[in-house]
Amino acid sequence: MVRSLKSAKKMRKKKDSSKKGASSSSAPNVSAKVWQPGVDKLEEGEELQCDPSAYNYLRAFDIGWPCLSFDILRDSLGLIRTEFPHTIYGVAGTQAEKASWNYISLYKLSNIVGKKRDLVPKPSKDDDDDDNDDSDMESESSSDEEDEDDSNKKSQPVLKLQKVAHEGCVNRIRSMSQTPHICAAWSEEGYVQVWDLSSLMNRLAESEAEKNNAPAAVHNLSPVIRFRGHKTEGFALDWSPIVAGRLLSGACNSRIHLWEPSSGTWNVDMNAFVGHSASVEDLQWSPTEPDVFASCSVDKKIAIWDVRIGRAPAISIEAHASDVNVISWNRLASCMLASGSDDGDISVRDLRLIQGDAVVAHFEYHKHPITSIEWSPHESSTLAVTSSDNQLTVWDLSLERDEEDEAEFKDSMKDRVNVPENLPPQLLFVHQGQKDLKELHWHQQIPGMLMSTAADGFNILMPTNLGSTLPSND
Repeated sequence: MVRSLKSAKKMRKKKDSSKKGASSSSAPNVSAKVWQPGVDKLEEGEELQCDPSAYNYLRAFDIGWPCLSFDILRDSLGLIRTEFPHTIYGVAGTQAEKASWNYISLYKLSNIVGKKRDLVPKPSKDDDDDDNDDSDMESESSSDEEDEDDSNKKSQPVLKLQKVAHEGCVNRIRSMSQTPHICAAWSEEGYVQVWDLSSLMNRLAESEAEKNNAPAAVHNLSPVIRFRGHKTEGFALDWSPIVAGRLLSGACNSRIHLWEPSSGTWNVDMNAFVGHSASVEDLQWSPTEPDVFASCSVDKKIAIWDVRIGRAPAISIEAHASDVNVISWNRLASCMLASGSDDGDISVRDLRLIQGDAVVAHFEYHKHPITSIEWSPHESSTLAVTSSDNQLTVWDLSLERDEEDEAEFKDSMKDRVNVPENLPPQLLFVHQGQKDLKELHWHQQIPGMLMSTAADGFNILMPTNLGSTLPSND
């Protein structure tokens, strides 16, 4: 398990990023090549460059200190939003240099302006017009550059922050989907707190007139409840998507506690769920069964629990050859559970076959610990992953190898980029440029939008090749 960001000082802006086919040499007349971390080395005179055509949107920002965990808040701006500009709300916890310097940050990023995807390819001009195209293209290029300069000036995002003092680093933070201003946070000091951030969210919503760079004061706000029953720190935390207010917290001492809402506060069951022999790293409620949840642990196991039948796991399986760091339960295909381990492996299991050979997909692309994994909320076969190898990868399990298509693609790209051999056909997209990636989330209401946090800040990205902009249950 690799988690801490406390060795990092103040955040730094993202310097380089690359995607599948986006790294290139600075030497003249040399074709670009895909950069593979752990495989390739930069030669003298070479540098990593981002391919902007790979993104409909890409932007970096920070909240003042490194962030180990964050969440994207559900808002009232529309259930499915596909048109720019976008506005997003989020909550994040800091990993400051001193315990007393930490805070929970509510943020609002507005005026997110990106490229609109052409759903129908633009028609090409007739070959007979080729002789007249050169002069037209030259004038259009000049005009496009001027338009782009004007557009860049108008398209800068606006970041607003509201901060709440938090003693100690924030190990993990999660917002309740049914009531987004209610947030739970794990502290490195060994307790879990629940906060009502409604007053600060209202301030964010009303802050359009403020200057973009106005400093945000740190407010002292008392939590609704603070639970010290774990007696040690932890990282596992999840709100139920079905029962509003129901919460799970898991600690490094292998214990899991169930929180039930009660008259504006919570009752925490001191009779812990016991079944793992080492630290509980992640928890996920079932998207369809209100009493069922999954857990993963440093003991290399994944367990399935039912709160109605006692405090021992209903099922426990040896899931990986090393620590199981993260899990994600697919909300569009509820039989599928994805997991990522300390050795870089990614597995997808069909829970209907959990007692037998349940692994339906397994990837060994990453060579460093998997730090976050999450199914897309809009494409049932799409999965996003972050790893300590500084890569964010997007996978589409519906893709299969087609040798004819691969040969055609490589032939079309041979003069532009050197495509690596033996990449998994399910590997849809690779994003690089962040240092020590820790967590990612899809935006639940903006199809194709991802956000990730790392030692050097946040990235918001919308890859161009993420399929339909409309939700799908296929």
